[in-house]
Amino acid sequence: MSAAYDSHAVIQLAASSTAEHRPLIITLFAVFVAATLGITVWAGRQTKSASDFYAGGRQFTAFQNGLAVSGDYMSAASFLGIAGAIALFGYDGFLYSIGFLVAWLVALLLVAEPLRNSGRYTMGDVLAYRMRQRPVRTAAGTSTIVVSIFYLLAQMAGAGVLVSLLLGITSDAGKVLIVALVGVLMILYVTIGGMKGTTWVQMVKAVLLIAGALLMTFLVLWKFDFNVSDLLGTAAEKSGHGAAFLEPGLKYGSTDVSKLDFISLGLALVLGTAGLPHILIRFYTVPTAKAARKSVNWAIGIIGSFYLMTIALGFGAAALIGPDEIKAKNPAGNAAAPQLAEYLGGVGTTWGAILLAVISAVAFATILAVVAGLTLASSSSFAHDIYANVIRKGTATEKEEMRAAKWATVAIGVVSIALGALARDLNVAGLVALAFAVAASANLPTILYSLFWKRFTTQGALWSIYGGLASSVLLVLFSPVVSGKVTSMFPDADFAWFPLENPGLISIPLGFLLGWVGSVLSKEEPDEGKYAELEVKSLTGTGAH
Repeated sequence: MSAAYDSHAVIQLAASSTAEHRPLIITLFAVFVAATLGITVWAGRQTKSASDFYAGGRQFTAFQNGLAVSGDYMSAASFLGIAGAIALFGYDGFLYSIGFLVAWLVALLLVAEPLRNSGRYTMGDVLAYRMRQRPVRTAAGTSTIVVSIFYLLAQMAGAGVLVSLLLGITSDAGKVLIVALVGVLMILYVTIGGMKGTTWVQMVKAVLLIAGALLMTFLVLWKFDFNVSDLLGTAAEKSGHGAAFLEPGLKYGSTDVSKLDFISLGLALVLGTAGLPHILIRFYTVPTAKAARKSVNWAIGIIGSFYLMTIALGFGAAALIGPDEIKAKNPAGNAAAPQLAEYLGGVGTTWGAILLAVISAVAFATILAVVAGLTLASSSSFAHDIYANVIRKGTATEKEEMRAAKWATVAIGVVSIALGALARDLNVAGLVALAFAVAASANLPTILYSLFWKRFTTQGALWSIYGGLASSVLLVLFSPVVSGKVTSMFPDADFAWFPLENPGLISIPLGFLLGWVGSVLSKEEPDEGKYAELEVKSLTGTGAH
């Protein structure tokens, strides 16, 4: 995972090439922040009810939501990391793109429409429909917040490094201040704009990211007279690996452990997406289940187009820059996209600096959009599941619930700022791996069992969520992602006894198994009437909010 998710993507790169053009970069960032804050304030004036805050009033069209889902999903880590992975590992690097895209078929076929029909604002709504409310909502809220905070931490750390670097800030105090400023922006976006503001920011970001990738793709192909064969051939030749660069096995396949690691990573990526909280809540922002399904179709098209462009970006970086120069800037290859932008504009020229600044600003835009979505998902789950239905036992008014969500946003923001400041110099691979692993291990089994298995019980749900949560966290903590390697979070320590970098191969089947065992051994009789109601509701939309 480190090749795809290291946040130190442009550390050495920007120091030399942006110093004289820093006013331009600061202006670009200021314009974007001002524009997005303006959108947020505008949306905030239209946010009057809980439905507006949590689900944008369910007023977004399928295309708008598809664009926002794309903005929520295509993080800066994907943009920077996948290009780097392809530039260094060729075919095997592109497998990240395939995994991310194929994951949407699971969301489309199994989750999007039934979830929109069955729930109201959060995943906990679906679980609580046919089970004991307080324990399952507590478990769902806990899992949502854990996944969101780890994902948030990765984005916050990345934002802090990217912004402090481009603005020329080198002191620790300055870097902490940048992380804090990103956190404050995140809190403002969610507390003022709610889902409406967040959605519009995500739509703007998606357009910017696609436009930036499209421009770079065009320039790369133009360099090779739009001959893809020449591009791939030059990339393979310059990679130092020859034809092997265009074949599977360069990164995964050299050892049995690496083969298992690839299977584990693939499972987490493909299954984790359908359980990511900030993706799940997007299905509630459209008026009907049909619109939810259509929005996923739009998202697949937009995201698929973006990942196709990563072929040109990754192989273009390999062909035009070369692996040695890429690794010199960042060993994991994450500087490849900004390096390529500067090369395409002209190294040392004003146009090169402008293109680098634009691509960096787009990367920052992606971070802000993803951060806002994650914060909204976790604060919504706390307010709606834990505060309103567990602490207040359903007696909280909409106004009280929204106030709790906003205070939860502030609390989660403060925690993210503190952890992001501490993690600013760490490899964030383990944090993102953990987010995907927890989502696939804890959230997805309970969602699928709730929707499609009538014998599923409260005990099964608790065993699945807490078991998947605990096993994935434990295995990541004792994996090479955290210790034992140069690219680990703690490279000077070694307490890794689990050999794989992603726990999905173990924790995902365990989450499904615990859900089944817990239900079979439960003394609680499943409410078949409630299941029948949920089945009709999830498949037909009858009685959906």
